Amino acid sequence: MIFTFDSGHERMMPSFPFMPLPRILVVAVGLVGWLCAYSFAHAKTKGVSEVKVPSSTDGSLQWTRFFAPSSPEPVPLVVILHSWSANWKQTLHRPIEDYCVKKGWAYLHPDFRGPNRRPQATGSALVVSDIVDAVEFACRETKVDRKRVFLLGTSGGGYASLLMAGKRPGLWAGVSAWVPISDLRAWHKECKAKRLKYARDIELSCGGVPGSSPEVDREYVNRSPLTFLKRAKGVNLSINAGILDGHKGSVPISHSLLAFNEVARAEDRLSMEEIGYFTEKAKVPESLVREITDSSFGRKVPVFRRTSGSATVTIFQGGHELVASAALAWLEDENKRILKGRNE
Repeated sequence: MIFTFDSGHERMMPSFPFMPLPRILVVAVGLVGWLCAYSFAHAKTKGVSEVKVPSSTDGSLQWTRFFAPSSPEPVPLVVILHSWSANWKQTLHRPIEDYCVKKGWAYLHPDFRGPNRRPQATGSALVVSDIVDAVEFACRETKVDRKRVFLLGTSGGGYASLLMAGKRPGLWAGVSAWVPISDLRAWHKECKAKRLKYARDIELSCGGVPGSSPEVDREYVNRSPLTFLKRAKGVNLSINAGILDGHKGSVPISHSLLAFNEVARAEDRLSMEEIGYFTEKAKVPESLVREITDSSFGRKVPVFRRTSGSATVTIFQGGHELVASAALAWLEDENKRILKGRNE
């Protein structure tokens, strides 16, 4: 299943990629079957509650969707972050929510101050503390394996996921960011050029346009993941973007590639010329073309992938979207990796 954003950024259009037979046989008979069943049963997930979590910073009560499985043993916790203009009620990641319930994994979908159009939201200190508070709440309310706490978000949620990877690197067993924003100043300029409403959202969050005052400029820096991602070296980080994003979407893929560079070893980083080619041409530079086999993406085939240490960036044939089947395969693979390490 794939969810794409239109120019309004928050409307979703699901489609179902063809899953090649080898991957189904090897990895995901149940996964693919479950995703197909999901398309015919898009109802509210049974067992998921809507609760308020007290903020440790300002004492306010913050909404979150929460699933607490009944398990005698500690279970993984999956934390999902909503997109730019949405809140805790968003259904974009519902396939992952449903899958967690089916697997008996704990699940959180916090509000973290709602849409990114005010100072309290958009990567603020309140956002960071709200997400941490939600994790601590889940760990109190159900048996969570703290070595298997996974974070995933799309678009504005990908932005927040990168920020949390840099600000709280020790909290996560893995972080998966889809079509993320990594530099608010750059994105403001890109949105202004296209007359997108997100430029105004950023101004409302940061106190003005870039360059209007030193205080405003500091807000742009302090709310941008690129400022903190060097701290995320060693985090199991998966960054994913559609190669057409920025052309048929609102976030140029330079944001994903530059984020990868921050956590990559020097010899694995992409040059600015290569990033510019990716972004402007919506093509992979000829010198970087490789055959990639990963059928979890279905028709949204990866056209570029690079790994450095524990970080991977994947550019796939698509736009501003989440490929839910690939996100679920990532969760499964990360969970298996951790369990395998314990048994060796």
